[in-house]
Amino acid sequence: MSNIGAIEIRPKRLLRNHDTFNQWVQHILNITCVCATLILLTYSEVGEFTVPYRSLIAFTILLMVMVYKSMGVYRRFDNLDGGIRLLCRAWGVVLILLGALSLITGVSDIFLKNVIVEWGVLSIVFQISIYFVTYKIHVWYSRRVQKRIPTLVVGAGAMAKHLAERLNSNIWLPDEVVGVLTRNAVPIEWETDKYKLLGNIDQIADVVKRLGIRRVYVALAFHNTEKLKDIQEHLKGMHVDLIWAPDIFSLNLLNHSVREMAGVPLINLNETPLLAGGPAFLKYTLDKIVSVLALVMLAPLLAVIALIIKSTSKGPIIFKQIRDGWDGKQFYVYKFRSMYMHDDDEVVKQATKGDSRITPIGAFIRRTSIDELPQLFNVLEGSMSLVGPRPHAVSHNQFYSSRVKEYLARHRIKPGMTGLAQINGLRGETDTLEAMEARVLMDLEYIKNWSLSLDLKILLKTPLSLVSKNAY
Repeated sequence: MSNIGAIEIRPKRLLRNHDTFNQWVQHILNITCVCATLILLTYSEVGEFTVPYRSLIAFTILLMVMVYKSMGVYRRFDNLDGGIRLLCRAWGVVLILLGALSLITGVSDIFLKNVIVEWGVLSIVFQISIYFVTYKIHVWYSRRVQKRIPTLVVGAGAMAKHLAERLNSNIWLPDEVVGVLTRNAVPIEWETDKYKLLGNIDQIADVVKRLGIRRVYVALAFHNTEKLKDIQEHLKGMHVDLIWAPDIFSLNLLNHSVREMAGVPLINLNETPLLAGGPAFLKYTLDKIVSVLALVMLAPLLAVIALIIKSTSKGPIIFKQIRDGWDGKQFYVYKFRSMYMHDDDEVVKQATKGDSRITPIGAFIRRTSIDELPQLFNVLEGSMSLVGPRPHAVSHNQFYSSRVKEYLARHRIKPGMTGLAQINGLRGETDTLEAMEARVLMDLEYIKNWSLSLDLKILLKTPLSLVSKNAY
């Protein structure tokens, strides 16, 4: 009796990993050269490969896999410089995290400094060399050996234009766009000799045959997607790849992504970027490490400020207030008290220039943002992050939520001590609706484009933005 009926047939995955052979080779070579460099230096300087250095290699491999994946190091770049710059930034992040980890665990003195410095420098030199060689080999292969695939783009919008330009400029792809089809053969603004308008969608079968098209990308706006089935019918039986590129960029997206569940592709149009996984772990780790180090290093300053506040005015040293946090969960935000004690109002009034409620020391610590340093404890307990949209008073959220478009979407990520808005001068009093709209727009840009490298850039630029004429 045949056992065919007992075989479990699983549906083919619609979302597949398209990492190239070149990417895997580069990833393995990078990790190998980093490990080999440390081993050789250790034997040369120490005489043996001791346990601490073995542990260092283990953590390095783990961080390289996570950080490089998170920062998109192995995504393909149009130019050599772009790939090298990102590679250097990613390796820098790995070294920073390793350094912070060694300081927290107190093992930094175990390692020879000259070994670590030489290892850090030589490793990035070797990695750049590997990237340079693999890049040049692929350029040669794509231009001299790999056959170009005649490609057609269907659509006239921004997505179609973006797709056509990226397909033709990316040396890592074999596609060569020879023309464009639109729904009604309407001329398009970006039509050039490179992207000729070849007709309307109903003529697609004739165009494919006449020009020998082997691949078709459909990038129609959502209200025209009913034509996708017609296109599929026209091309049925023809030897051509048909690829659908939904024009999701015509929507106002918030950190979009594509994933799969039970073999079904799911397009997330709005989602928090830090639900789980490697990126969430990296941000969590960065928050904990930096907050602990900052509290240790700033302890004398915090003690002096606390003493001055206590001795110059009545009231508690720490001021706490309920704020709306991640996904609407409320928490107490901590600050050094910068005002004289006064009756609480139902509506929180923002501090203004020359505000009589502010104490002399309060004016200084507010202007320099020292009053916000106790929020390091918020970061440590997990209610805040180092970087994210600043948490506003609950009454302000209630007021602006009905007046500023997408205001509440800023709560799709943990609030932060500093953020993209703050380093761009949008801190302090928001005395106009336009000022709040500008801040919200910057917060949403941060959520849409979050990455570990963006967090590090904001942290590095924050000290330069601390003294602001807008902070009262």
